[in-house]
Amino acid sequence: MLTPAKIAETYVDTGAGKATTPIARLFGLAMLAGAFIAFAGASTVAASATVADPSTAKVITALLFPAGLVMVVLAGSELFTGDCLMVISAAAGRISVLELLRTWCVVYLGNLAGSVLVAAAVVFGHTPDLFGGVMAQSLVSTAQAKVSLSASDGLLRGILCNVLVCIAVWIAAGGSTATEKIFGLYPPIFLFVLAGYEHCVANMFYIPAGIFAAAEYGIAAEGLGWGSFFLKNLLPVTAGNIIGGAGVVGLGYYLIYLYKRNSR
Repeated sequence: MLTPAKIAETYVDTGAGKATTPIARLFGLAMLAGAFIAFAGASTVAASATVADPSTAKVITALLFPAGLVMVVLAGSELFTGDCLMVISAAAGRISVLELLRTWCVVYLGNLAGSVLVAAAVVFGHTPDLFGGVMAQSLVSTAQAKVSLSASDGLLRGILCNVLVCIAVWIAAGGSTATEKIFGLYPPIFLFVLAGYEHCVANMFYIPAGIFAAAEYGIAAEGLGWGSFFLKNLLPVTAGNIIGGAGVVGLGYYLIYLYKRNSR
């Protein structure tokens, strides 16, 4: 395993490499990451839909969801929340702010496309028929709960979420084997899901899947729609994810390990 200081040094080059990836390839890798997170999200709903006790359902969800980030890290793809760590490369002067923002935008849109496509395939392929349609109701209820959050709750839960996600990515970056990477990333992801924090890319699956399920299965879903998805959840949660990932973890580790060296 690499030391935290060494991870900080290597991430300067990692972020620079991401920024120079051709846009078409970057978008494709981002679509894959969105799909991987969506597959994990679908599995959590399927596994917890018939679990009556909320605490048990939450534990089951937290046990399964890290599989999404395992696929992102080991299969090779680009996830917006993890790429918030690219701020380290920008702070170190290896990439410009414009290159950082361009990469974030491409990856974000790719994640959205991949997540929504999987959400549509899950619903219109009638996976929610499981358990007599209980899974369909669970998808709708989950989406409604997410768009009912206040902006401040979404922002703060987004910050807390991406602190943990970026710590997971950080630890995984220090591993040299698949086993080290999986064991490194699993606990922080387990914790963020268990605590109910908000991840913008996960919500790119959960909320569209709820919208699609409500329409396909005729389930009443007051307040749930594309406008509430983007404005009431995705916007504040994304802002929180950026603050937590780029501001707290990315800039935090840059200041701890790299700032004095680069300012000499």
